[in-house]
Amino acid sequence: MYYKFSGFTQKLTGSAPATAYNPQGLRSGLPAESPTMIFATPTKVVSEAGATAEYMGANKVPDLQKFFQTSDGIPVHLKRGYPDRLLYRTTMALTIGGVAYCLVALYIAAQPNRK
Repeated sequence: MYYKFSGFTQKLTGSAPATAYNPQGLRSGLPAESPTMIFATPTKVVSEAGATAEYMGANKVPDLQKFFQTSDGIPVHLKRGYPDRLLYRTTMALTIGGVAYCLVALYIAAQPNRK
């Protein structure tokens, strides 16, 4: 008996010898030609694009590195001011609230049922 992998059931299924020897999607009668171009205009070759791509703006990484590496006593996760403080405090409140919720749920689940 011959088997092939079924993409629908994700299991091996019985099959005829001809389909077992041809992988899914490949047929022996189709020519191996490249498909036709679907682009209306040809694309640029890498050497034609130049040193930098047109869509890229100014490189902000060196400025951000200087900003975040200054030693002014502020932790790096709070350097950008109010939005960072808001995000940090919200994260900490949700974390503490989640831990409290888990502890209360654990306490309630551990109580025997009293009727």
